[in-house]
Amino acid sequence: MTQAHRIIVVGGGAGGLELVTRLGDKLGRRGRAHVVLVDRSPIHIWKPLLHEVAAGSMDPNTHQLEYAAQAHWHHFEFQQGELTGVDRVAKTISVAACVDEDGVELLPARELPYDTLVLAIGSVTHFFGVPGAAEHAIALDTAEQAERFRRRLIAACVRAQNGLGTGHGEGRPRVDVAIIGAGATGVELSAELRNTAQVLNAYGLHRLDPRRDVHIHIIEAGPRILPALSERVSGETAKLLRKLDVEVLVGERVTEVTPDAVLTASGKRIAADLTVWAAGITAPKVLATTGLPLSRLGQIVVGPTLQSEGDPDVFAFGDCASCPWPAKQTTVPPRAQAAHQQAKFLFDALCARLDGRPLPAFEFKDLGSLVSLGHFSAVGSLMGGLIGGSMFIEGLMARFMYSSLYRMHVMALHGAVRMAVDTVAHWLRSKTNPRVKLH
Repeated sequence: MTQAHRIIVVGGGAGGLELVTRLGDKLGRRGRAHVVLVDRSPIHIWKPLLHEVAAGSMDPNTHQLEYAAQAHWHHFEFQQGELTGVDRVAKTISVAACVDEDGVELLPARELPYDTLVLAIGSVTHFFGVPGAAEHAIALDTAEQAERFRRRLIAACVRAQNGLGTGHGEGRPRVDVAIIGAGATGVELSAELRNTAQVLNAYGLHRLDPRRDVHIHIIEAGPRILPALSERVSGETAKLLRKLDVEVLVGERVTEVTPDAVLTASGKRIAADLTVWAAGITAPKVLATTGLPLSRLGQIVVGPTLQSEGDPDVFAFGDCASCPWPAKQTTVPPRAQAAHQQAKFLFDALCARLDGRPLPAFEFKDLGSLVSLGHFSAVGSLMGGLIGGSMFIEGLMARFMYSSLYRMHVMALHGAVRMAVDTVAHWLRSKTNPRVKLH
């Protein structure tokens, strides 16, 4: 008997997990391929929800998925560990050892052979060399970082009301939160934090005035917030943020982050008990070890088939890939909808590859963008043939469509029935639990 074709997918984000789930159900179940998922974490959480984890409006324990369980249900293998290198000659990848919280080794470093390698390891925060940013600002790349911010936020509110905070020279206690970067993550976090301040006050965790004493600053180097979206979406979002008493600072390039402030090129000093860095992303450094052509952001350069330039056995997609978008004469933007479309495309492409058929070309379809402002509102634009271009939406309709994006992700992983049950279960839980995690 010949050995089954070995497909390794590195990265269990939205796209990577959807891909191995589909491949396992189609190829792994029948023994046509041995499908392996490699990820440094044992659990999956949808990354666009991390700002809700940071604000405490979502408990990650109720939304996380264990890779080992998904692998058992969908006929693929899970290997925990961080990718440390790729040997394209020997066709193996190197995976780092796994250790527990006490530093005790659980799994040794190892090498895994592949016939087809798919890189979907996403992106990491780019601090742009700003002094103090990596040391004093919190990124939101992982659930652990988001949880760390949430705990520090609650602690800052409690300390301030008891006179243990900095006060920043004012007579009354206050808490200052600085969010650097006004992309979708920064904007959504700012609105969620306003809601969190109100809920924490209502439950008695602090007696600060949620609007007057909890100051939220969002700082953007460009001329407007949400620079990747349309000017109308940007403008309407800015109006809504100001109604929430979020201070929006544009045209302010951050030059330094200190333990209690953010400094800008114009000379401003913005007080900050907590600082979040959401100003940019870059590709993980391990991609440089592959010997493949990289973009200026360190992404794997891929062609229309999502195969890397220089090695047809290595595919890449999502944030770690620089994929052409001929219709716009640019590259596919790093969005969840792009990763979802590419995962679906790669499933069909890899099945065709095993059958010896030619690979199709990927075409990205921009379906629009939505920005959630928590319980207050949502704004965005829809695009497509049915509406004949672009349509601006906001309010209840936009909130409904934003929440449906996550439900579509759950359906891709578990099917429609389990998605429906999961939706009802979370709705019931929301009726019996506080709207914000309080500890």
